[in-house]
Amino acid sequence: MKIKDLSAWAMIVGASVLGSIFTVLIGGVSTAKDHSRVTPHAIPQESSVATTLIATKSETKTSPEDVRTSGGDWPQWGGTYERNNVPGVTGLPQTWNIGKFDRRTGDWDKAKAENIRWYSSLGSQTYGNPVVADGRVFVGTNNGAGYLKRYPANVDLGCLLAFDEKNGDFLWQHSSEKLITGRVHDWPLQGVCCAPLVEGDRLWFVTNRGEVRCLDTNGFHDGEDDGPVKDEPANVASIMNAGPGAAAHKETLEALAEGKLSDAAKQTLAEAGEALQGDAEVKTVAEGKAWSVTGNFGGVDRTLSVKSIGPNLKFIKSLGVADKRDADVIWVYDMMGPEMGVSQHNMCSCSVTSYGDLLFVNTSNGLDESHINLPAPEAPSFICMDKNTGEVLWTDSSPGRNILHGQWSSPAIGVFNDVPQALFAGGDGILYSFRADRGDNGKPELLWKFDCNPKTTIWRLGGEGTRNNLIATPVVYDGRVYIAVGQDPEHGEGEGHLWCIDPNMRGDISPTLAMKLEDGKRTPIPHKRIQAVVGEQGEIEVDNPNSGAIWHYSFIDANEDGEPQFEEEMHRSIGTCAIKDDVLYIADFSGLLHCLDAKGTDDGKPILHFTYDMLAQSWGSPLIADGHVYMGDEDGDVAIFEFGKDNNEPIDEINMGSSVYSTPVAANGTIFISTKDKLFAITENE
Repeated sequence: MKIKDLSAWAMIVGASVLGSIFTVLIGGVSTAKDHSRVTPHAIPQESSVATTLIATKSETKTSPEDVRTSGGDWPQWGGTYERNNVPGVTGLPQTWNIGKFDRRTGDWDKAKAENIRWYSSLGSQTYGNPVVADGRVFVGTNNGAGYLKRYPANVDLGCLLAFDEKNGDFLWQHSSEKLITGRVHDWPLQGVCCAPLVEGDRLWFVTNRGEVRCLDTNGFHDGEDDGPVKDEPANVASIMNAGPGAAAHKETLEALAEGKLSDAAKQTLAEAGEALQGDAEVKTVAEGKAWSVTGNFGGVDRTLSVKSIGPNLKFIKSLGVADKRDADVIWVYDMMGPEMGVSQHNMCSCSVTSYGDLLFVNTSNGLDESHINLPAPEAPSFICMDKNTGEVLWTDSSPGRNILHGQWSSPAIGVFNDVPQALFAGGDGILYSFRADRGDNGKPELLWKFDCNPKTTIWRLGGEGTRNNLIATPVVYDGRVYIAVGQDPEHGEGEGHLWCIDPNMRGDISPTLAMKLEDGKRTPIPHKRIQAVVGEQGEIEVDNPNSGAIWHYSFIDANEDGEPQFEEEMHRSIGTCAIKDDVLYIADFSGLLHCLDAKGTDDGKPILHFTYDMLAQSWGSPLIADGHVYMGDEDGDVAIFEFGKDNNEPIDEINMGSSVYSTPVAANGTIFISTKDKLFAITENE
């Protein structure tokens, strides 16, 4: 099974930007439209409801080091805005057994289960990484579990699920219906592919509909409908004027015209968990088009809206404190709306992060279904928002028309020499750094850019070329930045590159520069999408005297035979590094786990400790915790290594029953692993 053009990679991985070319050695400030006005809204799915902005409650006082060393919650992808998956959790198991699951009924035979505290059902395809905060576990997935009666499992949705951390009980679900534009923007069954950010009682994430949403982590269990979004419209059921539903559609329209609710409508509502108790009062709002129906539905006194939209009669309710299984939305910003005009490619995938009150988001702006045309070249690729209100503070579109495919990475933050930097992996294969502040009149300050592809590499459709995207998330470690290149998994394997970058440089700090050679003179040339340097056109690649490259890993001739072997090469990766005590682990899509020295040599060369072939493709990233390294693969195996450069063979490989596309995380003495369809909490001696 393949994920289309991915978006899951932000949980598995990372984000992007569009727009300006800056001079060869001097960085410039990119331009952006003024998107400082925000319209938070709810989704009745057909329209949006404007509301008034108010501040929301959140906390962000703990330093990344405190989060890593505490052994407690792991509240975002990578734990902190530095994105290094190395929690200081102790007492973790190095062996477990998930027991057996009946393929037909799904029943769990736990007779042989070991160290499994609980499991919970997810959707049929899950790419989101678990996030653990304040007694809850949050996971992005699709609707395969069918937790809400109004959305049975055969209805395709993007879902963010919340579970009780102690026992795995389902708490609430945020449901995002699929975009009507289809797979060009919202690929079937991919669900919500990102991981949320949690601070205090607030949660932020990006939906499959290209929305940034802020939720109350308590849901409606606190008895409050927090705002500014209140009484959010939610589709309950529909009756279609086609096939078996045609008669029910006709019967219901006739009954509504007479001020009644038809038996067919009552049955449909009952199946959606909104059974009518007693009588209902029907009022016409717009003759033949809209009605209100007041009664006791599902044990709650409420008024439903009924709308005739195309061939459908839709029943809509307003979510409130009685809807304990639904999410409580605080504010919403629609990046695909007319104000910003983003056109995401196949899926939106960004695990957002914050710095103080600033929220950083990759918009996933990309190509259309032709994989050639860019529908919205001026739309932002990277944005900064006020996390409390949803106000857009600044936008950037640096990759511009040079976006290769989609933009599915996630941002990271690093503070270097007291300068906070927001790191954005652009859809042109360039890593950008912006000052992490509120910007100036809707524009950010660009600090540096780094082209992660050699200038002579070429982009070809379907992965046939050598030029790559950035899908992994940048990682900050000991004053340096680490990132690998990759492509959509459907494009297969290919050559890769892993970079260690000095973030204290400024301007264009790429390892090489593109020049035009004419009359013996070198002239800098702007970046080009398909191939930055074409030799036949008199163009050359030259070393950059302002390079920020500390070391670069693509191939090491470990056996000194002069020939690159499979195990000696870095391949395309959608995985993110994990680094501890200068030992770096990263998996590539070919299934190799690479272990390197994070510092490299004094003369700028990489030091490879070992590679291990997992014999299956890897979508996720390593977990380093409690003296061990945990790494999952598409076959569903989790390989467990003793931490350290000399431990090149796993001490165990444990099968999870289905593919592990996500990354294992650890918090509060427990390992959390989301497989394709289940979430496991794994604890010693349970």
